Amino acid sequence: MVGPTAAGKSDLGVALARALGGDVVNTDSMQLYRGMDIGTAKLTVAERDGVPHHLLDVWDVTRTASVAEYQHDARAVVDGLLAAGRTPVLVGGSGLYVRAVVDDLEFPGTDPEVRARLERELEAGGSGPLHTRLAGLDPAAAAAILPSNGRRIVRALEVIEITGRPFTATLPGPVPVYDCVQIGVDVPRPVLDERIDARVERMWRDGLVDEVRALEKQGLRDGLTASRALGYAQVLRQLTGEIGEAEAKEDTARSTRRFARRQDTWFRRDRRVRWLAYDRPDLVGEALRQIAFETPEGAGPQGGQPGGQPGGPEGGE
Repeated sequence: MVGPTAAGKSDLGVALARALGGDVVNTDSMQLYRGMDIGTAKLTVAERDGVPHHLLDVWDVTRTASVAEYQHDARAVVDGLLAAGRTPVLVGGSGLYVRAVVDDLEFPGTDPEVRARLERELEAGGSGPLHTRLAGLDPAAAAAILPSNGRRIVRALEVIEITGRPFTATLPGPVPVYDCVQIGVDVPRPVLDERIDARVERMWRDGLVDEVRALEKQGLRDGLTASRALGYAQVLRQLTGEIGEAEAKEDTARSTRRFARRQDTWFRRDRRVRWLAYDRPDLVGEALRQIAFETPEGAGPQGGQPGGQPGGPEGGE
């Protein structure tokens, strides 16, 4: 179950899991973090409607995200569910995390010295100069990574230096590990923007500021990944007085709208995704029909948009 943030993937995932006798497996990189509930729109226990959810609340906020570690854990969950006769329903908008589970991807290792040097440059000069350097070395990667996302820029430059190849070259075309059907929730951009704006207002109303205060005591500011999450980064600035509440809300909504467009672009490049309108009255039924059409060999009608295979490193946060 893929698509941009605020598209309605979580509720649809629960409905499909109930219909298929399955479990939901989280593929949202920020919902992996314990206590990051309101800002990530994590379903409450009641909203999960009795459907088991896996890989929620498994990392402390001080832990740096690793898609390679996630891949190992997620594959173990999926294999265990299949062995038990349960249907894994993957739900989330982090494109690289989805591909890490369903496709045969191997991730380059790290070089502590290279990483440390690049992180020192990031701390000293900010992400702008590093993003400019990345644009010269790998324009496709630079186009896919937000100029403000210093952590991903550092990782891309590290991989380029280690491998001698563009970062995007380390993400080959999809070679599936599992037979699966990918359903995309299609929401027109004007509608999606309205839903994002409404979600941001609801986050503050539901207590996002208090949630961030509590997580700050657990080391959120020191978390290289979690502290940069949309909404959380803005509230941290609000708490220091750097910006006011109105500016924090607006920056969160603006950044989330921009991020949702990048998510949509990522998934639209994958011709395996079958796009279904978010507001069709038979959404669950049509998704189940798409799944039923799948043959044992993995063939079936493709509802995705024309285009190439997914490229670029920005898998979503």
